[in-house]
Amino acid sequence: MIEAGLRGLRGLLAERLEAAGDLPPEWRKAYDAAPRHVFAPARGWAVPDGGGAGHAIDRDTDPDAWWESVYSDASLITQADDGAGDPATGEGSWTSSLSAPGAVFASLAHLYVHDGQRVLDVGTGTGWTAALLSARLGDDHVTTVEVDPAVADQAAKNLAVSGRSPHLVVGDGALGHAAGAPYDRVHATCGVQRVPWAWVEQTRPGGVIVTPWSPGWAYGHLLRLTVGRDRAVGRLVGSAGYMMMRAQRHPVPGRLGTRPEHRTTPIDPRDVAWDDYGADVAIAALVPGVVSATTSEGDDTMEVRVWDGDGSWATTGYQQGRRGFAVASHGTRRLWDEVADAYLTWVEWGRPARDRYGVTVTAEGQKIWLDTPDRVIGPLSPT
Repeated sequence: MIEAGLRGLRGLLAERLEAAGDLPPEWRKAYDAAPRHVFAPARGWAVPDGGGAGHAIDRDTDPDAWWESVYSDASLITQADDGAGDPATGEGSWTSSLSAPGAVFASLAHLYVHDGQRVLDVGTGTGWTAALLSARLGDDHVTTVEVDPAVADQAAKNLAVSGRSPHLVVGDGALGHAAGAPYDRVHATCGVQRVPWAWVEQTRPGGVIVTPWSPGWAYGHLLRLTVGRDRAVGRLVGSAGYMMMRAQRHPVPGRLGTRPEHRTTPIDPRDVAWDDYGADVAIAALVPGVVSATTSEGDDTMEVRVWDGDGSWATTGYQQGRRGFAVASHGTRRLWDEVADAYLTWVEWGRPARDRYGVTVTAEGQKIWLDTPDRVIGPLSPT
């Protein structure tokens, strides 16, 4: 790839991101200073942001396709099954990636960083986000934490090639990095069910925390918190589907071999699963511990599976031509009934949109609220 061609690919992606409103002007210089290809895997799996079929990429066997994928708005999977799998197959559990540029810059924009501020970057991954922060603020102002030693080692190599040298720490991002505190900003590139209190403790009053927030039900959300005297308070500001922090991964679903209870539900599962992000937040808050997975084949067939960490589960779905909606469930909780009831509660609230919800984090835990922090609708961790 000649330099002129590379500049063309990088410039075209920047133009597309800017046209979509995903590359703020204050981050354009950082984009140019931290070339994405330096952080891309030689082999991996490309997943277009916003949907579309994934595909393998290999710099050696198909360099043209590799370059096109690197400079597209796609996530590039760099690790599967915590290093035990082959990410280039697209199979297994994806456990590290080079995130899609649009999602990266949307998250960074919510930091509202100023010159001279110090940032804690949680989830180094390939090192690209740390490089962008370093290009924007300076290497000495960025501390980045990665839990996986092999991932951190590759990130260090990538950062060296790019000419960036933030402070790279191998450790549990849930603990932050107290030695570098206080920070003005905390930025996470992994999903959390619960915002770690350590992040709040290590952030200056008035500082900002931006993190993917993934309570378990449906897709994740982007959460922006501001730190006060003894708590952090903020709202959900968008979508964010990221791999979970290893210390907070969701429980795996229970086995379906146990004899289930069978019944029907009057509510169309498509309404519950696909209606609105605001409904997703309400369900997550009102049904503690619920995790979901939805599969579909167009509009003709869909299935929703829900479970918790204590062995309860339920499945339901829609099939064209059937008049009822069958439910199979097992365990001490009737999880689908809880989910459907939470959905109808959201309807009766007037269908509030996602941006009306917020989260308060204290040393005792976190709670979700609607409209104002005093209107708590559900604890999402012990209080």
